[in-house]
Formats: sequence, C-alpha cells, structure tokens
Amino acid sequence: MSRKIAIVGAGQSGLPLALALQSRGDQITLLTNRSPDDLRKGKILSSQCMFDAALQIERDFGLNQWEHLCPPVQGIGFTVPHPEKKGERLINWASRLDRYAQAVDQRVKMPGWMDLYTMRGGNLVLKDAGIDDLEELAATNDLVVVSAGKGEIVKLFERDAARSPFDKPMRALALTYINGLKPREPYSAVNFNFIPGVGEYFVFPSLTITGAAEVMVFEGVIGGPMDCWGDVKTPEEHLKKSLWILETFMPWEAERARHIELTDDNGILAGRFPPTTRKPIGRLPSGRIVLGMGDAVCVNDPITGQGSNNATKGFKIFHDSIVARGDAPFDADWMNATFERFWDYANLVVRWTCSMLTPPPPHILNLLGAANHSPSLAHVLANNFNNPPDYFPWWDDPVACERFIKQHAGAA
Repeated sequence: MSRKIAIVGAGQSGLPLALALQSRGDQITLLTNRSPDDLRKGKILSSQCMFDAALQIERDFGLNQWEHLCPPVQGIGFTVPHPEKKGERLINWASRLDRYAQAVDQRVKMPGWMDLYTMRGGNLVLKDAGIDDLEELAATNDLVVVSAGKGEIVKLFERDAARSPFDKPMRALALTYINGLKPREPYSAVNFNFIPGVGEYFVFPSLTITGAAEVMVFEGVIGGPMDCWGDVKTPEEHLKKSLWILETFMPWEAERARHIELTDDNGILAGRFPPTTRKPIGRLPSGRIVLGMGDAVCVNDPITGQGSNNATKGFKIFHDSIVARGDAPFDADWMNATFERFWDYANLVVRWTCSMLTPPPPHILNLLGAANHSPSLAHVLANNFNNPPDYFPWWDDPVACERFIKQHAGAA
C-alpha cells in the first residue's frame, strides 16, 4: 500500500529513506534548507568514512553511484607517541580490512542523491522547516520523519540523559581536506594517532568535489593544545594550524604532509558539539507526533568514524519498519519500537565511542599495546570498525579483555 510520508532533512539517513520509499511507490515530500547547488558550492559538512556493512546497504538500494570513483580505504593503523622519547612511537600497528571502506564528500553525495530524487519526480521543498511546517506536514501525511540535526525542530526531541554520558562537547573538532599527502605504504588506511591528554588525529583517502583527496580529522581535548582553532580566520591559517599540530605532536605524519595543499577553500571546518542521544518522538503543540531519525536523535563524536555508518544502518532499520507496517497507523508505540530496534545496535556503538573520549583504563592500554605483537589481534581491532558491537564484552570488561588478549597471544 502506498503511504504519504514527509521527511525533513536531506542527509545520510533522510535522503536514502526518501529514495528507497520513493522507489517502492510511496508519496514522498522531502524538505531541506539547502539546494544541490548550495551544497556543492558550500563548506564541507563532515568526515564520512563508511565501512563495508554500511556500504553494502547503499549497494542494496542502488545508491552507490561513486563506488568506482572513490579511492579505497584498505586498512586501519594505530599509533601512540612515546611519552619520553620525542619523535618515537610507543605503539604502532596496522592491519588490513577484509573489505575496503570508502569516504565520499557529502558535497558530492547529497546533491547527487537529491538530483536523482527530483529526476524521478520527487517533491523537493527548499525550506528551513519550523514547527508550523511540521504541523502542516503531520496533518496531511501518514508519517513525518525528522532527520535534521540542527534548528528549532530538533528541540522537539528530548535529550535522553540515561543514554547520553556527556552534556558538553568533549573535543574541539576540525577537518582539513587536502591534496598532496604522501601515500601510505603498503596499503591505504585510516591512520589513527592517539596523543594522551592532547587529542587524536586521523587521516584517510576520500572522494571530494575536485577528485581523489585525503581527509584530516583533528580531535583536541577541550582546553588542551589542540583546542586551537578559535583564532583561525582564513583557509590559509587553517592549513597552517593543521601542519603545526602534526609537526608538534606527530612528526611522522608531518613528514607525509610536507607538500600538501587544500582541495578548495571550502574544504575546512571547525567546531564542537556534545555527543547526544534523544528520545525518538517529538510532540507538536497540536498533540500530533513526529519521528526522529539520524542526527535528530543520535549524534556521535567522530572519533570512531561511525556517524555515517550509524545513519545508514539506522535508515535501513527505519525503512524496513515502515515497509513492514503495511497500512497500520504509525503510532507512538510503533515509533518507540522502531527506535529501540536501532538502539539495540547503536547503544554499543555509542558506548564504544564515548569510551574513547575519556582517558583509557589499563586494560585498554594493554589491549592496544598487545596488538603491536599480535597480527591477529590487530586484525580484529581493525575489522570491528565495520560492526562495533563485536568489541564487546571485552572492550569494557577487564577480565574478558585479558582473556581475549591471551587467546591471541597463544595463537601467535
């Protein structure tokens, strides 16, 4: 049965939902505050390294238009500087992914998907939606899904304190899209650097509006030396600050970056936000209800690279729940049950990500160090980025973690 569904927000969860439901014959209205051209000409929106399980969902729905153009991410590397020997590394391991990851700039992906949606006859409304708009949509559609992560409408969704460990930003964040980085040998990877008390830096290949590139992600501990973006005013200053961080804390990364340049003046971003989970039902003044999805209800810190992966896996769960509903009403019980199916997966992703934002306990330091000497352990740590629940129970259980390390030591 064809349903009338409105989706507010055209990002990594909202657009695939619009396209997938459009393909099955539902009547879709999609609201967003930026046109395809606005996105193409605007600033970068995020970093977005997607692992195979999320990429496969895009493939299954025919949404992987850039797979043949995008450079692959073939592995994960992990480095910790030596605390006493400047320029040396205490931990330094890498392992190949069983299946490659990819990162497509959302200035490429979102306009492409929006064009596909309108080419198929989709109703695209360019508007910064407010409460009155949601009221009108809720009165004229079977379901309203809000996937936008900003604006007044997000306040409809109450912060879930029990599922949000932090109530303030934990990192000063910055992105720098670059060309000219010396290729990592012998295979490409997300190169992750962990500097205790200072912050994190990782870099990986991507496809952007100018072609193949690399994305540098900086995560500075609040108040620390990498919390340094407040006085940066120009693209040139942003690039200079990026290089200063590498030269100061990670000389091996600075060596790769000797000849880098920005992909474009809009290939930079800096900001901060608290990782937040919200309750999935927004109640309008009229009493009508709308369903939250994606960034409206679950915003992860980018430290584990799971934002786009969560959004895509969430889209699939919400899509399947809508299809399975048939012609029954999309009531509050259904909305809560749909979100809980997503949370069954996402809760461990959130727990793992939040654990990376606090000083690591001894068993995690032991685990990361043990991977230096155990290729099989490094392989598991790298490949679990594809499905973070696989890190448990040993990620937060010291006894299980010690047992897990010993198993791999024995195998080695």
